[in-house]
Amino acid sequence: MSEEDLLEFTDIPPEDEDISEDEQDDTNQEGENEDEEELPPSPLTKEHVKEGLSLLCKTGNGLQHAYVRLDVHDKQVTEVTILNCFVHIRYLDISENQLSDISPLNNLTHLLTLKADNNLLMSAELNELPFLQQASFAHNRIATTKGIRHPLLESLNLSFNKLTDASDLKSDELPNLHLLELRGNRLTSTSSVQVTSLKKLYLAANAIEKVEGLEQLSRLDSLHLRDNLVGQLDGFSESMAALQYLNIRSNTLNDMQEINKLKSLPLLRALVLEGNPVFENSDYRIEVLVAVRRLERLDKDEFTDEERGEAEELYEQRKAHEEQTANQQETEEGET
Repeated sequence: MSEEDLLEFTDIPPEDEDISEDEQDDTNQEGENEDEEELPPSPLTKEHVKEGLSLLCKTGNGLQHAYVRLDVHDKQVTEVTILNCFVHIRYLDISENQLSDISPLNNLTHLLTLKADNNLLMSAELNELPFLQQASFAHNRIATTKGIRHPLLESLNLSFNKLTDASDLKSDELPNLHLLELRGNRLTSTSSVQVTSLKKLYLAANAIEKVEGLEQLSRLDSLHLRDNLVGQLDGFSESMAALQYLNIRSNTLNDMQEINKLKSLPLLRALVLEGNPVFENSDYRIEVLVAVRRLERLDKDEFTDEERGEAEELYEQRKAHEEQTANQQETEEGET
């Protein structure tokens, strides 16, 4: 059945789903045991497509029309070969099915958005889709970032998969990628994330112990590292000149001196440290502000004028003491 044969069927376009910046990351419920019996074939049918098509638009030549949105989520299908012929689809939702293969989507060269969450995918590899801007593959079984190369892609969600690194995401293949979500994977370091166009990076709920290798991300303005194992703040540098928001909530920071390493971030304005051992320090907020004087907000609360005054006074006292100590040492060295 061609697209023209389906023009009589209408549907209400699904609304875009908002993603909360501070949503609590759920644990991956898929577990380690995947030796399940092979699923019986359950292909996407013409009836499914009829029900899910919507949003009638002009096609490329402006003389014909086709439905460009298809929502077939939660149909329990195991394959979508029928989509080969629906080349005008621009918005596709195939989430909450039992798909292990999305190669039929290679023909959908007009795709703008793709949602393939909650399937059985081992890979997100597709041919280059020249117009794809948003893609989500959360809650699958993906263990590699190989084959994700779309020149206009701006947002990519690979959360809650089995990734141990992201080294196959290349800057030259993803030159417009601004938002990358890798929550709930198996990353132990940040070093494999090297896409230089990134502005927002979500790495919560991994097993990251070190922040390293991010020097090239000069456009990054938000970094989320909640629920990891970061105990030291090495790896931040002046080259990360755009970073304004840093979330290190619920890690293992226990030394207030580590906060001093954030002085190298020239635009840092908001910091989240709640849930770390340093949070129990009685002078926690003042000590953080002394270390990073440009901060405006800590743990979602803005600093008060009283806190700023106290921190400034303490900073000046310590600075004077350090200068006095340095002068005394010079005098003693001169006498010897």
